[in-house]
Amino acid sequence: MTEDDWGFDPDFARTAAPLLDALYTTWWRVRADGLEHVPSSGPALVVANQAGGQPWDAAMLATALRRHGVRPDDPARFLVHGRPFELPFASTALRRLGGVPAAAGNAERLLAEGHLVLSFPEGGRGAGPGYARRYRLERLGHGGFVELALRSGAPIVPCAVVAGGPGLADRVMARVARLPRPPLPLPVPPAPARWRIAFGEPIAVAQHGPDAAEDRALVLELSEEVLARVQEKVYDSLVNREGAL
Repeated sequence: MTEDDWGFDPDFARTAAPLLDALYTTWWRVRADGLEHVPSSGPALVVANQAGGQPWDAAMLATALRRHGVRPDDPARFLVHGRPFELPFASTALRRLGGVPAAAGNAERLLAEGHLVLSFPEGGRGAGPGYARRYRLERLGHGGFVELALRSGAPIVPCAVVAGGPGLADRVMARVARLPRPPLPLPVPPAPARWRIAFGEPIAVAQHGPDAAEDRALVLELSEEVLARVQEKVYDSLVNREGAL
């Protein structure tokens, strides 16, 4: 066994890479921009919206980083909310690929160990907004990710994910989503459609010091700044995307 303390298994990750690459290049035809903004070393917190649903957003972000050679010796660890870790086979695969249950203690320890952490503060809310509001972010949690960054001194990297679009695939999947969920052992991937991932410039927070995590005004200010940057990237990605399907 080659698993580390978190359950990440580099041998398993290498075995799964061809499947993830096929989803990345053929199924969703992902384009990733701004990877130069991701710090090459040290702790960092990538904060992204949800578009394709868990755990697929995290898997494609991690795949983009791997394919572009970002931190090859320190693969990204991604925080997963809720249901995927309740499924027996999925939970094992997620842990071996770098998934960690989304809990503040887990994220804090990952950053303390110097890892790159992918966070999705919307939780399960971001993957299924109403059709008319599907590209509008309401909020990114309640500022917990900012408190985490302030306590650890890790920079925040805003990241926008655009998945799917106003086409036939979306309408079909919307109808399917209203049906009873089958008891599948693995999360079902979204319909094939072009994805776009855009990483923004990092926001440094270390200068505020760890005690600033108790400053609610600062936490809300930084949270709104991250939200605005992610929303701007979402709109830019929509404008520049080469069609939805």
